[in-house]
Amino acid sequence: MAGGPSPNDPARAGIPTPLAPLETLFDATEGDPLPLPLPLAELYGVLRFPPPAGRPRVLASFASTIDGVAAFPSPGAVGGGEVTGASPHDRMILGLLRAVADVVVVGAGTVRASPRHRWTAARAFPPLRAAYSELRERLGMPPAPLTVIVSARGDLDPTAPLFRGDEAPVLVVTTRAGAATLAGSDSERRIAVATAAGGTSIPAAEILGAIPPRPPVRRVLVEGGPHLLGEMLAARVLDELFLTVAPQVAGRDGRSDRPGIVAGHALAPDRPMWGALRSVRRAGDHLFLRYGFPGERVSPG
Repeated sequence: MAGGPSPNDPARAGIPTPLAPLETLFDATEGDPLPLPLPLAELYGVLRFPPPAGRPRVLASFASTIDGVAAFPSPGAVGGGEVTGASPHDRMILGLLRAVADVVVVGAGTVRASPRHRWTAARAFPPLRAAYSELRERLGMPPAPLTVIVSARGDLDPTAPLFRGDEAPVLVVTTRAGAATLAGSDSERRIAVATAAGGTSIPAAEILGAIPPRPPVRRVLVEGGPHLLGEMLAARVLDELFLTVAPQVAGRDGRSDRPGIVAGHALAPDRPMWGALRSVRRAGDHLFLRYGFPGERVSPG
């Protein structure tokens, strides 16, 4: 249609990116809206979370193809961008979730797959760096969330940029054996470590219990990988899943592992987890779904 920009035009709203606003198809979320700066409000819409329930709210952000492939374990194709087609809307939402998170939890495999990454909002989607920063200021949060790396073996590169910079604080949750490995590593900077009581694996409760209580932790964001999400689901501690469904079919030929978003635990049919659809947003052919997991719910009824 000819004429000037519409009220929803990003240029008119001052959004420093050519992204079009997401189309909200359904939204049944509860709680008070967060004070999103105008660029984020124009792009995403309203973001709500239920009132605190005496513990941090555990969120997860993942992406999948239509047929459920969440990663391509091939050289040069291990990132989520291969799954989503480098969707800028997916990156924008990931940045928004990091911006409202007090803690971001990632597995050691995810760190090794992205050795130069930092798990901050600005790194997810740089064009909205200023808006993400403003949102954290409005929420009374420090500049960046705490990055918690879960590594049972402690096999991490202590010289990685993640450990050498001051962009975001980092805590490694590991086993006693993993802590010994990290203590013996040749590093110019001491790595903060929390040691779990278990043996060769780290239960979800211990991962969350290792997070320092100060400053107050309201939201914890789990980003990957599938084994970490599987642990959170099996322990029934995940509250919400933000899932990007990319419009591609990846396929599987049995010669290489193409995991889904959950690995390491078989939930159904013995202990199924039925999600409650909270919202659906759309950008072109990509869908952005939000599911809630209300405790021990075992049926879709």
